[in-house]
Amino acid sequence: MIYPVLRTFWNSVHVIKPHNVEAFVGLANFKELLGNDFIFWKAVGNTAIFAIVATIADVLGGLLLALALFSGAPFVRTLRVIWFTPVLMSYVVVGVIWVWIYDYDWGLANVILRSLGLGSLEQSWLGDPRTALWSVMVTHIWKWLGFNMIIFLAALYALPGDVLGAAELDNCGWFAKLVHIIIPMLRPTIVNLTVLSFIGKMMIFDLVWIMTGGGPLWSTETVSTYVYKRAFDWNTFDLGYPSAIAVLWFLIILAFIVALTRLLRQRDRLEF
Repeated sequence: MIYPVLRTFWNSVHVIKPHNVEAFVGLANFKELLGNDFIFWKAVGNTAIFAIVATIADVLGGLLLALALFSGAPFVRTLRVIWFTPVLMSYVVVGVIWVWIYDYDWGLANVILRSLGLGSLEQSWLGDPRTALWSVMVTHIWKWLGFNMIIFLAALYALPGDVLGAAELDNCGWFAKLVHIIIPMLRPTIVNLTVLSFIGKMMIFDLVWIMTGGGPLWSTETVSTYVYKRAFDWNTFDLGYPSAIAVLWFLIILAFIVALTRLLRQRDRLEF
């Protein structure tokens, strides 16, 4: 586990040519990356938007689904199975299904729009740079909503019944109970899911690669797909530069984790 990490750091300050021919270049890869590589910055922007929006939607949506089941919605078992099923699918299956859904001519999305008389809203969902990233994001959210739902549902059933019972005896309404009792007690779960979800989405690769390959016009390019292309897909014959991208992105994610952890600890002390 340690060797690949150390090797990546080593590669980042070298030019790695075929047959392991290495040339030390110091920080030249990083200077080129930060100063002249517009595709990298495009990938950073796409990844940041993806991570922020999808994390909020995943966590909030999972919480709402869990609350719906916890409050006794009809057909609880059936809905639980339906909402959790996408989690069990591989990214390949999910990607292929949604590529079909987004197909311009016979995809379900445009078919529904036509049937509703909204043909003017038809889109080439994955072929238009304005909609491609958001279309992939919807697919990713659909896949992972059920996972967050199950985690939240387990946390809800673990809440102390005497506290909830006392609130009901005090004629506490559902909304007041949610805001003042349930949400505060779920705070550790919300924080953990948010952090883990954000980290996972900062490294998103599989779904983007399957659905769009980073296109069109780099509109869905993420840092992970860009690293792969620079290392294996563009025939640049240099592992040093993509290693520099990987190292820089690793440091950015690490800095985020450290900053968020300190912020949450400080907030806990203030609340205490």
